Amino acid sequence: MIVVENKRGRGRPRAFDRDEVLEKAMQMFWAAGYEAASVPMLTEAMGISAQSLYAAFGSKEALYKEALDRYRVTIGGFAARALDEEADALVAVERVLRDAATTFARTVGTPGCMIATPSTGAAEAELTMLGRTLRAESMERIEQRLARGIAGGQVRADADCAAWARYVGSVVQGMSVQARDGASAESLLAAAQIAALALKTLRPAG
Repeated sequence: MIVVENKRGRGRPRAFDRDEVLEKAMQMFWAAGYEAASVPMLTEAMGISAQSLYAAFGSKEALYKEALDRYRVTIGGFAARALDEEADALVAVERVLRDAATTFARTVGTPGCMIATPSTGAAEAELTMLGRTLRAESMERIEQRLARGIAGGQVRADADCAAWARYVGSVVQGMSVQARDGASAESLLAAAQIAALALKTLRPAG
């Protein structure tokens, strides 16, 4: 979507691609966090004026929400894709772990996960709750996929799907923090493999 920047003074208004500047805002929020990413920092990264930022997105908070949603459906969409694309429930969840490891240990851009590693402070209660909700929804999708695995005979009938989903969510969040601390893809994949071995105990006998 192309937006025309409403600049005062002489000269033609400058047009900008809304998706392109949103991507730049997402990268800034991801790297710096919500509070540290000031409006001047955002406008410099996005290449637009503060007036255009507010005209196009409404507020810094609204911009963050859109940036978080963009991350969720692009870079952060690996989990949903794995759960949807794999026919076997345990294979799907194991893929979530592997894809998290390789996605988080980015060699370009900011490592870790914008959703799994909170970047808002106590003052931004609504945004903090939004992050919690997104993380809870991710675990719920894993729980539902495991439950469908029980129905399909891929997962033991006595498996506690909610507990296993929380376990996977904990591993994923931990890998995000470690990626932020500089952990390599190889080390994160090794951790993911250990978690995948634990998941194999959910396979029905025989």
